[in-house]
Parts: sequence; structure tokens; C-alpha cells
Amino acid sequence: MAVAMQLIYWLAFGLVSWQDAATGAVTVPYTQFTAQVQAGNVAEVFARGDAIQGTLREPLPVPNQPGRTYQKFNTERPIFARDDLLAQLRQSGATVQATPVVQQRGLLPNLLISLAPMLLFAAFYYWLIRRQRQMMGGGLFGGAKKKPVDPEGVRATFDDVAGIDEVEAEISEVVDFLRNPGKYRRLGARASKGVLLAGPPGTGKTLLARATAGEAGVPFFSASASEFIEMIVGVGARRVRELFAEARKVAPAIIFIDEIDTIGRSRGGVRSIGGHDEREQTLNQILTEMDGFSGFEGVVVLAATNRAEVLDPALLRPGRFDRTIMINAPDQQGRFEILRVHTRNVPLADEIDLRQIAAITPGMTGAELANLINQAALTAARRGEDAVSSRDFGDALEKIQLGAERNVVLSPELRRRTAYHEAGHALLGMLQPGADPVRKVSIIPRGRSLGVTLSTPESDKYGYDEPYLRGRIIGALGGMAAEEEVFGVVTTGAESDLENSTKIARAMVGRWGMSERIGPISVLPQEGDPRLFGVSDDMLDIVDDEVRRISDDCYAEARRLLRENRDKLDAIVEQLLEYETLDEPRIYAAAGIPRATTNAHPPCPDAHETNAQGHQTGDSDLC
Repeated sequence: MAVAMQLIYWLAFGLVSWQDAATGAVTVPYTQFTAQVQAGNVAEVFARGDAIQGTLREPLPVPNQPGRTYQKFNTERPIFARDDLLAQLRQSGATVQATPVVQQRGLLPNLLISLAPMLLFAAFYYWLIRRQRQMMGGGLFGGAKKKPVDPEGVRATFDDVAGIDEVEAEISEVVDFLRNPGKYRRLGARASKGVLLAGPPGTGKTLLARATAGEAGVPFFSASASEFIEMIVGVGARRVRELFAEARKVAPAIIFIDEIDTIGRSRGGVRSIGGHDEREQTLNQILTEMDGFSGFEGVVVLAATNRAEVLDPALLRPGRFDRTIMINAPDQQGRFEILRVHTRNVPLADEIDLRQIAAITPGMTGAELANLINQAALTAARRGEDAVSSRDFGDALEKIQLGAERNVVLSPELRRRTAYHEAGHALLGMLQPGADPVRKVSIIPRGRSLGVTLSTPESDKYGYDEPYLRGRIIGALGGMAAEEEVFGVVTTGAESDLENSTKIARAMVGRWGMSERIGPISVLPQEGDPRLFGVSDDMLDIVDDEVRRISDDCYAEARRLLRENRDKLDAIVEQLLEYETLDEPRIYAAAGIPRATTNAHPPCPDAHETNAQGHQTGDSDLC
């Protein structure tokens, strides 16, 4: 903006200089003027008081400016001069005129030039305000009012929502109240003022809100919380007032605010990130507007968030968001129903079994399943197929979980080391009691990885015991232990192994009470500095000691198991070097270990990958 203002100044005042420069008149000393009069070189003059303007017959060079000449001049006659200038001019044959040689600017040009900067400033600010209103949806001085979503434009209904039946039932009750309020008022019931949809990303919160818009048959106002926040304090609060005012005019209506944690964070406390007057004013306005609902106005607020734990308690009290509905990742039956919804318009081959696909995709959300189907359809289209086959689904799942294959030629030494690294993960996964079955081992470079070991459970369960968690740590350290047992060195390929094993051990000690020294208390919060919650430095030192003890014990156990089962480790490596990729039956057959038929651990895919820079990545966190 500063640059633009300078340009305006130069443009405005340059006009004056340009007009003066266009005349070509040069100011000369009076003595030089009289010398030219005596030499007969003055053609005409015009005098106003002591100011004299004139024109020379022959141009003269400009003093101190080589190469430049002048013919028009200005000069000033001193008041003490006693010469008879008029007689000299007549004698030299000069013309003395009553009109100036250089025309003076009139009143209107002078007025326009003096007002030009102000006019330019006004035009600039008008353009700036218009542009700001276009970019910020109203800018500083208002804008277009929020209009309800057109139900005809919402192509989602409750038929498109699957795998979360209990949540659908809760929302259906809200929709039914808006459609038939008399049925509830007859019994003295009032509608919930607000319903909060909370859950991990991709679980269907926004889809459920869109389906509500399609089913409600009432005006539906949708906004993202970030739309209310602006640099200027007070803009967000005004927009909230306008939104709720528009909703009341057409009640019964629904207001949906996505990602409400943007403006609904707790005011103060350890999770507060400094002061933000604009955010707090916007939150206060939402609280005030929801308090204004009598319960019979027929305006319901839906909100979605991935971070319900950081919301201000005032938002969650009864009378505002009366209900908090948790939307979690679907179970196996829910995944099957979601797959059926998303494959309605996808031609499937006869051998496709959606229940089997649901069984091998534990932990996947609705968005991830939709992406899986889309990737499988893209794969089938690239291959020129008429229908999506099981092979397409398998390749798509591998691409999503493991990454796309890369054409990288590995040296024999690096290939052999990668094989031992992945075989160490796989063998320890097969030897641990109750561990998740090993589904695939590969030393084909994929994405950033040089090799991968994939383990997934057979059934859904949400709970962990200490032996299972220690088995996860042992399995994560299997690649590092195998390299040290076989090659006597530790490489950077264990970086992610160490990160994941340390994360599990720290959670066991600080959050889940699985350490005798710490006891049954929670020391480490999910986020933030533990010291802000009153945890002492001595307690944190004990946590570090216990994490180190668990990690050392698990690493020693991993090396012991690999040492005692070296023949099995070598057998898996030989198969990997020959075939590069081993599926589940070949892995267990190569190791000579019988395949367990049941598994009751939770849906957490455990993928160990060694990337091209030597770093191991991809061991998923506990669900």
C-alpha cells in the first residue's frame, strides 16, 4: 500500500512539473537579459510588475548544462534598477506585449491539479474496500447475507450414511422434531439447542451434516468456523449475529458450523494459545445467541470437530450443545455397509466379496474406504477392465498402505540387509503369543521405503494388555535386532522403529499405569507440557528410567528370540531374496511356524518399512 501511495504522489505532483517543463522557459540573471537586449537578440517580452518573460531571436546555451539551449526565458528586474529598459527594447526592435509569452494556468486547471491527489486517494480507497469485500465475503463494512443451502443441491441423504446407525438415529430425532414439532410440544419436550459431532477425521461428520440437510426439508445454513475469524476485531461476532438472525427469520432451520474448535477453544488454561480477542468475541457471541433460543424457535445448531477435548466448557453445558455424539471408526459390519454404499455405482467382478474386504481393512474410516474403492476403480480403468476385480482391490490396498512400487536397483549388500531387517520384523511377529498375523513381507521399494512388513488383526477389539504391548515393542525392534545379530551393526533404518517403540513404552508408563514404580496414575497428558499439570521433574525422570528399562528388556528379548531361531530367520531371508514378496501362507511356511486361526486384538495395521534414506517408517500408532 505504501508503494501505491508514493506512486499517487509522484503522479499528482508530476503533472505540475510536467506543465512547467513543457514551456521550455529558463530563468536567467537580469544582467544576462540586458546584455541580450543590447545585442538585439530579444524578440519579445512581457512584464508583470518586476517579473519579465520573453523570447530570444537566437537560442543560447543553458548555463552549466552542456548541449542544452533555450529560447524562452524568465527573469526578475531589481527594484533598484535605474535603466530605461523600455527605450532599450524599442531601440533593439523587441516587441513589448500586453499578454504573457508563457500562458498562465487558469483557475480551473489550477483547481483540478490541486484536487487531483485527493481524487486519486478517494478512488484508491474505494477500489481497496471493494476488493476487500470480495475477498473476505463482506469485508469491513458488511456483505452478502448468509443464505440457506438449497435442499435440491444437496445430493446426500441418510441412505448415503452407513456404519454409524446409532449416530444416524440421534440426528433423525432432531430432524423429526423440526418436521413435526407439535408431536413433541404436546408432551412438553423441547428440541436440543445444539448437537456436537465429535470424532477422528474421515468418520463422516460432515457427510452426516449434508445428509441432515437433504433429509430435514427445512432451511439449512452451513458455515465453517474459520469464516467468522478476521484480522479486524468484531467482524466475527457480527457475522455470527447475522447468521443466527437469518436462521430465526425462516425457522424452523438448522445451522451447521464445521471445525468449531477453530473458535471454540477453551478460554484460558493450559490449552489456551495466548489471547485472541477476535476469537473470544466470536465465541462469546455464539454462546449469547444460543442462550437466546427459547427451545421452541425451531433453530438447531449442528457442529463438527476433531478436537472435542479442547472446546470451552461453556459450549458443552446443557442448554447449548445438549448432546455430544461421538463418531468413531466403523467396526467390521460398519465397514461392510460403507463399502456397499460406495460401490453402488461401481461395477464389481463376480468374485468380489465385500465382507472379506471389510475384514482386511481394520481401522479404516469411511473416507479411507471411499478412497480405497476409488483407487481400485482407477486401477481397473488403467488396465482396461470392464469391472473392478479382487486383484484391483488388492493392489489399491497395497498402494494405500505401503506406497507405490518404485524402479530402484538395490545393491546385493543393501538388498540382503533389507531382507534381514524385514525378516526380523516378520519372525518376531510370528513368535509373539497373541500377536497380529503377518500378512505380507516385501523387499520391493515402495514410496519412501525399501521394504515393508505388514501385520493386521482378524477381528475388532478395543483394548490392550501389557503382554500385547510388549510384543508390539519387540516386533518394532525386530529389524534393528536382526541387523545387529547378523551384521554386527545398527543402521539408520531403525529410526522409525525406535520412535514407535518409544511412543508405546512411554504411553505404557505415563498413561496406562503399566509400571510398578509409577503406579496406577496418569503422568503424561495427551498434549502439552506435563509440568503445567503439576507433574514434578522427579516424576518425569522416573518415567524416562522406566521407558528405558522396558525398551532395553524388549530389545534384549528380540535379540534372544532371533538368536534362538536363526534358522527360521535365514529361511525367510532366502525366500525373500528369491521371490521379493511373500504373502501370509508363504511366510509361515518358510518359517515352519503353524498359522494361528484366531486373534482377538484390535484393528491396528502394523507396517514396518525401511525407506530409501535408511530410515524405517510406517509402524502405525495404537488405535
